[in-house]
Amino acid sequence: MATFIMLTRLSHQALQSPSSLASLSHEVMQRIRADCEGVEWKASYVVLGPADYLDIFTAPDIETATKVATIIRTSGHATTEIWAATEWDKFTELVRHMAPAAAAGRS
Repeated sequence: MATFIMLTRLSHQALQSPSSLASLSHEVMQRIRADCEGVEWKASYVVLGPADYLDIFTAPDIETATKVATIIRTSGHATTEIWAATEWDKFTELVRHMAPAAAAGRS
């Protein structure tokens, strides 16, 4: 399973009232469960900055992660950014045996 981080910013049209956010979230998650097999939600955060939400989830492949983003974009009238992420321990194992970079200026 691949890990993905998604930033979401809702449009003003999506927000009828602050209390409507819970029902919108429930509706979106139902669609994701129905249409995106293998997706597992790890965490969700409300953030202060250019995005409204940061979500962490796993999916079997990039195509499934793209479906998640598309559901959120169309259901929530939102923009999304998805980043593939590698856990630190897995990253260090991947690079452990890589050759060092050549020094600058050497042929």
